[in-house]
Order: sequence, then structure tokens, then C-alpha cells
Amino acid sequence: MFVLELTYTAPLERVDAALQEHVAWLKKEFAAGRFIAAGRKVPRDGGVILATGTDRAAVEQLVAEDPFSVAGVCTYRITEFAATTTAPALETYRETLQS
Repeated sequence: MFVLELTYTAPLERVDAALQEHVAWLKKEFAAGRFIAAGRKVPRDGGVILATGTDRAAVEQLVAEDPFSVAGVCTYRITEFAATTTAPALETYRETLQS
């Protein structure tokens, strides 16, 4: 599992110019099952995405394809973690630690 933290590096006008394409990209990744939650940070200086997967390189490639990344309006901080405890609704994403 990955926490993808976006931080805007451009004025909101430039972020908003890429927003429609970014939202379409998010919807595509939700439909593919790679994302399970996403939203703006408060205050609006970026966003957060909760992503599934075990391959960091694939996640790095995925965020490089985000229209926000392509437009150069944000940077990503990628944090990988083992989701060993989840709410019942997220049980299918629960992971076990490897020895």
C-alpha cells in the first residue's frame, strides 16, 4: 500500500488548468483498482491518494503519468507501508508481514 502526497509547486491557476485531466486520470486509476481514496489537502496546497500495490517502481511510473506531474504543477512524496490493520470495509487490502 502507498500514500501518495502531492504538494503543489505552481500557483492554483496553473493547477486548476490541469485539474480536469488530473480528475480523469484519477477516475481511470480508481476503475483499475489501483486507488482506494483521494482528496485535497486542507488548506489546498496539494492532495493525498491512497494506492494499492506492491511494486514501488510501478507506482513511481504511475505518478509520473499524472497530468499534474506532466504539467509540472506538483511534486509527489511516496510512502510505502504494510496495511496490516484495516477497517472491515478495507479487509481485502489487508496485508501480512513477510518474515
